[in-house]
Amino acid sequence: MSVPMPELIALIGPMIVFAFSMTATPGPNNMMLTASGANYGFLRTLPHMLGISMGVMVLMGAVALGLGALFEQWPPLQQGLKVAGSVYLLWLAYKIATAPPPDQRGPGEDARPMTFWQAAAFQFANPKAWVMAISGIASFTLSGDAFLASAVAIILVMGLISLPSISLWAGFGVAVGRLMKTRRHWRVFNAVMGLLTAACVLMILS
Repeated sequence: MSVPMPELIALIGPMIVFAFSMTATPGPNNMMLTASGANYGFLRTLPHMLGISMGVMVLMGAVALGLGALFEQWPPLQQGLKVAGSVYLLWLAYKIATAPPPDQRGPGEDARPMTFWQAAAFQFANPKAWVMAISGIASFTLSGDAFLASAVAIILVMGLISLPSISLWAGFGVAVGRLMKTRRHWRVFNAVMGLLTAACVLMILS
């Protein structure tokens, strides 16, 4: 069993470009991270970011092990996942849009960012994450004995590139949060971020 290292190494550059373009562009994860960064700060949003990176890597591993083949055999399964993911995303968008300003959150309110495990689990309901996983595995894995090594390579590259990429959105949210001076500013910001998150459903179902 031999792995063609020159061919595998040649894929690293395109893998990095793919990972950056997939994780740095707007999508449900990045909209939620912007809102979280503004409302909770960068450090409290860090588990959310780590959960996204780990969730995407696990999802890609599952696709590489054959989960993606199920979609080819049963297309309604993929459509059902799209619908379920879209409904859940709309609920999250509603929660973001209706979140009160930080100084108006009572002790009984769920005033905390998404946890590591919640963010990781969300990737299995996030249609954009499925697109990343399926297209990444399909585009960058080699055939034969090199399949496993190339699958591990694209999964690791995705994990390494996604964290700094998505952290830019959380950092942007922190910067925006510092500009919020009134409760009205917060309400408008949260409403806009909720609408942008909900708008991702149009991209998902198109």
